[in-house]
Amino acid sequence: MNELRRKIINSKEREITKKYVLYWMQQSQRIHFNHALNEAIQYGNDKNLPIVIFFGLTPHYPEANERHYTFMLEGLKEVSRISAHFKITFVLKIGHPVEEIKPLLNDAEALFMDMGYLKIQKEMRQEVLKYIFDQENDLHVEMIDTDLMVPVEVASQKVEYGAYTIRPKIRKLIENFRDFFHLHVVKNQTLLNIKSDHDLDDIKQLVTQLSIDHTVKKSPIYHGGYIEGMKLFHDFVSEKINRYPESNDPSLNLTSKLSMYLHFGQISSLELYERLYQLTLQHQITGEAFDGFVEQLIIRRELAHNYVYYQKGYDKFETMTEPWAYQTMEMHHEDLRNYLYSIEDYINFQTHDPYFNAAMKEMVLTGYMHNYMRMYWAKKIIEWSNTHKEAFEIITYLNNRYFIDGRDANSFTGIAWCFGKHDRPWQERPIFGKLRYMNQAGLLRKFNMEPYVKRMNLFTK
Repeated sequence: MNELRRKIINSKEREITKKYVLYWMQQSQRIHFNHALNEAIQYGNDKNLPIVIFFGLTPHYPEANERHYTFMLEGLKEVSRISAHFKITFVLKIGHPVEEIKPLLNDAEALFMDMGYLKIQKEMRQEVLKYIFDQENDLHVEMIDTDLMVPVEVASQKVEYGAYTIRPKIRKLIENFRDFFHLHVVKNQTLLNIKSDHDLDDIKQLVTQLSIDHTVKKSPIYHGGYIEGMKLFHDFVSEKINRYPESNDPSLNLTSKLSMYLHFGQISSLELYERLYQLTLQHQITGEAFDGFVEQLIIRRELAHNYVYYQKGYDKFETMTEPWAYQTMEMHHEDLRNYLYSIEDYINFQTHDPYFNAAMKEMVLTGYMHNYMRMYWAKKIIEWSNTHKEAFEIITYLNNRYFIDGRDANSFTGIAWCFGKHDRPWQERPIFGKLRYMNQAGLLRKFNMEPYVKRMNLFTK
């Protein structure tokens, strides 16, 4: 592993060896291509200690609902099974992760944790570290950035202006971070008698017990876990990837649909990159397709993580975009809106725009929306809201509620992009000012939308 992934937060020599090495799995919910887990295993092997994976299941995570929890737990069920195969103890505790991990720290020789990028993720990790230091606990502590190709703090130390500024930095570093070769074999294979709060055999029952929003049901199409994600990946590379330059067309259904698996850390962008690279060497993938997909998988995704990591107000209307964007929105604050719709109109597919309604069906009923339609969808809400701030709040609410990959670095960045972040001023227009404009005529000029509408109409509540 490239040492720049590693932050050693606490390192002291103990006089007495404790019982195990603890890996706090939170962002990177997988066994495969997980640098943090691998380093925990290596540390445990050096000390001849068994490994414990801890996952803290927050029973009421902000804005998460039955759809999100089901997808995540399907992945964690797979993690639990694979952990047992590798003779690693997996412990699921229901409660705030900061509180639930505290008892496990008492017998831990070392704590390894993955990186968090959003505010709530960073706060949880800081609370745990504060507890460790307040208790004057001398366990070894490391934080490892394993969810990005290039660690967020290595790629850049500030908010980047756009893809064009971060792209050369990441491309320069990519080869240095192709750094996962195999999962270490656990030497001390003792399975410890630490009880989980639920065994994950019956996910439906567990979800029912949680104090969460149960009105948004699990996706009838998409299921969580590394295996499910890799099935989609193999389908994508065997059937679609060489047409990736056409993937903006909603009628063609050529997107990978991997964002939800990346969101929960169920698959690794590094593993996807390595597999694609090998297929390119074997001439099964064109260079154009490889470059186009890597632009989204690595450059755009890591630009999004740069944004949420360094822009403190990424989730607030007043602080999420550029000064020029606020100026132009203010100038067009009083512009006449020809249509005004409510959230109820949107989720009941009752606007005058059949293409917007079709995109809403895909979102509400499946938990996914075609990437191009996601931009169009947000731009229409800007056009149909009383104010730009109201539009931002509606877009964020719907995004976080219905998308499986909502509450995500890519999601927050995509919303901010609709309000000028990582974009440039365009020709002045009513309502939008100099923000980029998208309309139905442009959609129909580019694409034959009827196949998309027909496909979405197959879904019913």
